[in-house]
Amino acid sequence: MISSVKHAPTSFTSVDFLPKKRTIPRPEFSPLPIIKNVHNGFKVQSFASQKPLHVASVENFGISRGAEKSVTECKAYEADRSRPLDINTELPDEEARLETAKRIKIGIYFATWWALNVVFNIYNKKVLNAFPFPWLTSTLSLAAGSLIMLISWVTRVADAPKTDFEFWKTLFPVAVAHTIGHVAATVSMSKVAVSFTHIIKSGEPAFSVLVSGFLLGEAFPMPVYLSLLPIIGGCALSAVTELNFNMTGFMGAMISNLAFVFRNIFSKKGMKGNSVSGMNYYACLSMFSLLILTPFAIAVEGPQLWAAGWQKAVAQIGPNFVWWVVAQSVFYHLYNQVSYMSLDQISPLTFSIGNTMKRISVIVSSIIIFHTPIRPINALGAAIAILGTFLYSQAKQ
Repeated sequence: MISSVKHAPTSFTSVDFLPKKRTIPRPEFSPLPIIKNVHNGFKVQSFASQKPLHVASVENFGISRGAEKSVTECKAYEADRSRPLDINTELPDEEARLETAKRIKIGIYFATWWALNVVFNIYNKKVLNAFPFPWLTSTLSLAAGSLIMLISWVTRVADAPKTDFEFWKTLFPVAVAHTIGHVAATVSMSKVAVSFTHIIKSGEPAFSVLVSGFLLGEAFPMPVYLSLLPIIGGCALSAVTELNFNMTGFMGAMISNLAFVFRNIFSKKGMKGNSVSGMNYYACLSMFSLLILTPFAIAVEGPQLWAAGWQKAVAQIGPNFVWWVVAQSVFYHLYNQVSYMSLDQISPLTFSIGNTMKRISVIVSSIIIFHTPIRPINALGAAIAILGTFLYSQAKQ
């Protein structure tokens, strides 16, 4: 309550009628309006209030004995009748701003992810056309990513992960599956068109459901099983109508699907209770896969074949070939790194939808850039398979 007291000239000190130990509160000022409340006759009880009492000013405060009949004008307001302070918090606007910023961030992640993946597939196909050694190409991709992350840790651009033996133990099966899937996909793209490889790879959800059902005993809702029909049908239609069909390329894409399903299963088990970020997790995965892949690449292809193939490619393409190799290696790591970073920001459902849209962008861009001949029935099969992948992601949520 804010109050100001006007009194007669006669005065006496409040000490004469208030308790000795009681003191007058220190004046406080308030910008709030004053509600006039006039009382005739001054009584001690008029100062009592069950609500906070705020005194705006006290000047010549004094009351004399025998002045009970004097008129006192009291201007006051009680705390529950006060007007709120004019503070512009704008909480709704702040929440909307944060939500908008989050959507923009996710959009940037997706756009970067798709763009890097498209660039990788283009340069990877160029390298494989001139230098048909998928085992070495896969090894160089992992080596580039491992080197990038080691430099970032040493220079402290990124914080190095804190790992132990248990972490690397659980990472081993993930690295094995990742290595097989990576090499198989590269072998596929060395034999067939990029668009055909990604059409077959869009059938990965079917492998996921089959493996999870038969090996893990996991059951899914009926819409999930129904969504597999267009996926399988679309992939089959695209395969039988592919103009440049190659069994090695087809089997490479199928093996890649199966391997990546196991990688995802092992990753979920290994990531439980793990504090390593998505970016560092993929960096460790690349290094482990590099150690596994290198001896097999040497055994399957070997330095002699690499040297001869390299000289031939440089003679045909020129210095640009070296740039192609560097670009496909670096962009492979970058697009995978961004995809793992996006997993820290979005839900698995959103990630699945983004992965579906990524395949569409890769298929369309590769057809345009490489002038890949495609029949209408083949395009229809691709569309059906991709639609089934989208329905699968919706049914599994």
